[in-house]
Amino acid sequence: NMTKSEVILWSKLKGRKIGGYKFRRQHGIGNYIVDVYCLELDLIIEVDGESHYTFAGKSHDQKRTNFLKNFDLTIIRFTNDQVTTNLGGVITKIKKVTATLDTDH
Repeated sequence: NMTKSEVILWSKLKGRKIGGYKFRRQHGIGNYIVDVYCLELDLIIEVDGESHYTFAGKSHDQKRTNFLKNFDLTIIRFTNDQVTTNLGGVITKIKKVTATLDTDH
């Protein structure tokens, strides 16, 4: 299930709304499910809730990040709060990252 913040962000990404890129939600990579993934750019977008700030949460995130880095993926993270209070800033950052990663244009 997607969190409220993930639903808000997804509404701005689905249907190739950013740069014409196809984003997938809740995409499996190895044993992990990432919030949003763009195959064309090898880009993962994560929206972190409060559980990520506990010791166990940070430890799990670090293992997960290390695993995902083996695939030469770019990972950008936002907090639930950033998505709900500064959606414009979040979208601007995603656009900047996609432009940087897009070597075809």
